[in-house]
Amino acid sequence: MTPAVTPAVTPADRQRELAANLKSVWARVEKACSDAGRSPSELTLIAVTKTFPASDIELLTELGVSDIGENRDQEASAKVAQLSVEWNEPAQERVRWHFIGALQTNKARSVAGYAHLVHSVDRPRLVHALAAVTEGRATPLGCLVQVDLDPSPRPGRSGASAAEVPAIADAIAASSGLELRGLMAVAPLGEDPWRAFERLAEVTATLRRDHPEATVVSAGMSGDLEAAVANGATHLRVGAALLGSRPHAR
Repeated sequence: MTPAVTPAVTPADRQRELAANLKSVWARVEKACSDAGRSPSELTLIAVTKTFPASDIELLTELGVSDIGENRDQEASAKVAQLSVEWNEPAQERVRWHFIGALQTNKARSVAGYAHLVHSVDRPRLVHALAAVTEGRATPLGCLVQVDLDPSPRPGRSGASAAEVPAIADAIAASSGLELRGLMAVAPLGEDPWRAFERLAEVTATLRRDHPEATVVSAGMSGDLEAAVANGATHLRVGAALLGSRPHAR
């Protein structure tokens, strides 16, 4: 028997799919804000587009999404270059790029060339690497300290402990080419995200005593955005709920 042929998804079909998903995600955000006594205007939705094509980013911008998150420099830099050609202007002019993945120091220069906000600064050595490639910039590179919320930290896991956050934050704030914007965290697997984000709120309060300008809290993804909103998140990193399953699994 001849296998069935799956019809190709047209750009119009994909845009309708993204529009429906975007509407659904914002409905969840609005409900979470209502429950928490907050306004949706306080939230920034970051579309996490890792493994998805640059064409999806283009469609998302047409739907009003202007914040894009990427996890890997090689993929992100290629998309920035491709869209810059297609739009005939630097893609950084049309989209705010968020680097949200683990960042190696040897990629600091590349990421600093396109990112508006780096969410994953978790060690002094990375601060120094970013500071070295941004010194003298007219516009400082925004940085978030990534906090490890796992109550039982494991070697090799990304994120600084709560005790390490102040020193990393101070180092960012002291660098002329960097701007301390706040914190980022991921709820540990297998734990109630509400409890994890409550701990993040405590770390945030401590940080803001010394750095009141550090107002960004990047927390919450497709499966736990409600808990993040309830505990003070300002930036939500949403992938699957907005873009669907990853292309390799489609």
